[in-house]
Amino acid sequence: MLLSCQVGQPSFSATLRLSEKFILLLILSAFITLCFGAFFFLPDNSKHKRFDLGLEDVLIPHIEPGKEGRHSGGQVIHGQGGHDEHRHSYRQYGWGHNELKPIAKKGHSTNIFGNSQMGATIVDALDTLYIMGLHDEFKDGQEWIEQNLDFSVVSEVSVFEVNIRFIGGLLAAYYLSGQEVFKVKAVQLAEKLLPAFNTPTGIPWAMVNLKSGVGHNWGWASAGSSILAEFGTLHMEFVHLTYLTGNPAYYQKVMHIRKLLAKMDRPNGLYPNYLNPRTGRWGQHHTSVGGLGDSFYEYLLKAWLMSDKTDTEARKTYDDAIEAIERHLIRKSNGGLTFIGEWKNGHLERKMGHLTCFAGGMFALGADGSPDDKAGHYLQLGAEIAHTCHESYDRTVLKLGPEAFKFDSGLEAVAVRQNEKYYILRPEVIETYWYMWRFTHDPKYRQWGWEAAQAIDKYCRVSGGFSGVKDVYSSNPTYDDVQQSFFLAETLKYLYLLFSSDELLPLENWVFNTEAHPLPVLHLGNLTLPGSQDQR
Repeated sequence: MLLSCQVGQPSFSATLRLSEKFILLLILSAFITLCFGAFFFLPDNSKHKRFDLGLEDVLIPHIEPGKEGRHSGGQVIHGQGGHDEHRHSYRQYGWGHNELKPIAKKGHSTNIFGNSQMGATIVDALDTLYIMGLHDEFKDGQEWIEQNLDFSVVSEVSVFEVNIRFIGGLLAAYYLSGQEVFKVKAVQLAEKLLPAFNTPTGIPWAMVNLKSGVGHNWGWASAGSSILAEFGTLHMEFVHLTYLTGNPAYYQKVMHIRKLLAKMDRPNGLYPNYLNPRTGRWGQHHTSVGGLGDSFYEYLLKAWLMSDKTDTEARKTYDDAIEAIERHLIRKSNGGLTFIGEWKNGHLERKMGHLTCFAGGMFALGADGSPDDKAGHYLQLGAEIAHTCHESYDRTVLKLGPEAFKFDSGLEAVAVRQNEKYYILRPEVIETYWYMWRFTHDPKYRQWGWEAAQAIDKYCRVSGGFSGVKDVYSSNPTYDDVQQSFFLAETLKYLYLLFSSDELLPLENWVFNTEAHPLPVLHLGNLTLPGSQDQR
């Protein structure tokens, strides 16, 4: 067992209830593992770190979301031999690069970030550092951003990815720390994204050149279409931009998208994943709660939550969408596993992606406020999805979940194709465990999260950090040699929160964007956002 602590491993069973004593050991163990998971990617000047997670002194500009409680324990964690080499890996081999190749020990990037070194890992990890109490490393990241983060570059980026990782990350860092530079950088970047909306319909292009403002869509997307999960996952960040700047443009852009979608016919009440920004017509009739669709539904719910539950239009749209999803996409397998399939070409494909596993947490988060007194139903549905996704982990050799898994031909919650057997440090299953823990306090969710933490530590830890693996069914896995920025922004954060007090970032005061960046609920009272009068 490759762990950074010496705690005996219990034998788990499906019905085991954890004792209070073991939960405390579990929490301490998880802290130590996750702390060292956090250490390697930013510089560390000391072998002793105090993890005191009270946020009493956090400055929330303009907003008073409530005094946060202290973390249970406030343990002093000491450096362990054998893991010191990880502490400087990102700083030493990839500092300023978007991501890290932890085996080759060099920087890494993909086309979503364009061709420039924008420090995606630094920006994406900022709030995780702050939440974990790693304030020295947080300041190092802040200094890099102040001195090096420049958006006036000839670089073509994904509007969606840059919004959720950069604008979301910068806004969360601003709200947590009160440091003005993060707000300034977020607004600078947002201004560079606005030209993407210059289309005949106002549905933004997928990609935009930060220098020229010229946009276009992915070549593989149906007939030049924009993607539902991309243009539908801007609302949270853009509403906060209008709130902080007084510029109504951001709010108006996302409300225009909502109004356009509300006018369109939806086959079987479902939203197809593709919409042509030139014609305003749906592309291929493919509906998914996983990739290409997922966070559109998430942001309908979170728009309502973020508005202090005043944006009832968003809530109604969410409820209607979920009703259609339940009717057409959610099924129970022969073995009793609830899954969410995909609607393709007029029939249901009995396959579920790892990305879809976030929906368990979404159903739980949206349970309160459900129509027709269905809160209990949606909490139970969330639990069933969490169980199914845990099974997708448990039925592999590495105890890590595949990218996609089937429910037919006698196989359930198992990947069939070789190109669906990989795990790239994704967070969605752990995200659902965290939400289910917050709403039920059933100890099995901490148990399952701890299993995942152990598996990540054992099979994904490599010489220079953490890497995805290509086959979770192989006892001798090969690596993809990429440490994704979302591993630090989401996977480690959700694991950390799973073993933390509910008073750390309480859900009545904070709403997490789809990259796990916490943004405060806007208690606007009788105030209205600039430009909102003619939009709602």
